[in-house]
Amino acid sequence: MSKKIAGPEIERLVQLLARLPGLGPRSARKAALALIKRRQDLLLPLADAIKTAVEKIVECPQCGNVDTVSPCTICRDERRDPSLIVVVEEVGDLWALERAQVVNARYHVLGGHLSPLDGIGPDKLNIGSLVGRAHSDDVKEVLLALNATVEGQSTAHYITGELARANVIVSRLAQGVPIGGELDYLDEGTLAAAIKSRRQV
Repeated sequence: MSKKIAGPEIERLVQLLARLPGLGPRSARKAALALIKRRQDLLLPLADAIKTAVEKIVECPQCGNVDTVSPCTICRDERRDPSLIVVVEEVGDLWALERAQVVNARYHVLGGHLSPLDGIGPDKLNIGSLVGRAHSDDVKEVLLALNATVEGQSTAHYITGELARANVIVSRLAQGVPIGGELDYLDEGTLAAAIKSRRQV
C-alpha cells in the first residue's frame, strides 16, 4: 500500500489531472507540482478559467460544437460557405480542421461513431439533425471527414445511405500516402487506400 505524500486536496488535484488524456499518474504529479509552484500566475487563473467554462460553455443546437455562445461562433459567421457541411466525429476533429485553415464551411459534430459492441447506435449520435440540415436548399455538399477506422468507415456508410434522398453531393476525405511519407514505412492498409484513391494527373 502506497503512503500518502500530500494532503487530500493535492491528492485530489493529482487524481483529476491523471484522468486527462495523455496524462498518467507521474505526469499528473509533475503537472500538479508545476501548478502549485506557480500558484499566482498559473493555478489561480486556471481555476478561474475552469469555473467560467463550467458556467458558460454550451453545445451549439445547430452543429454540436461547444462554445460560450449559442449558436456557436462558427455557425454565426456569415463569411462561411453555407453550401458545404463538414461532418466530424468529435469537437476535437473540428478544431483540427480549423487549425489547418483549409476549409471555410459549416460543420456538424456527430458526437462519436457507430459502435454496436459499445451500444452506440444511430439514435445516440447527432445524425437526424444532419439529415435535416442536408435537406436545406442552401446545402449542396456534405463532406464526411470521419476517422479512417472501421467504426468511422461504417458510420460514413450509414450516413451516406441516410442522405440518399437529400439533393446533395456526399464526399469523403482522400486517403492514402501522407505528404512527406515514404512508401517503405507505410502500412498495407494505407498503401491499399492510396492505390484505390488514385487520380489522373
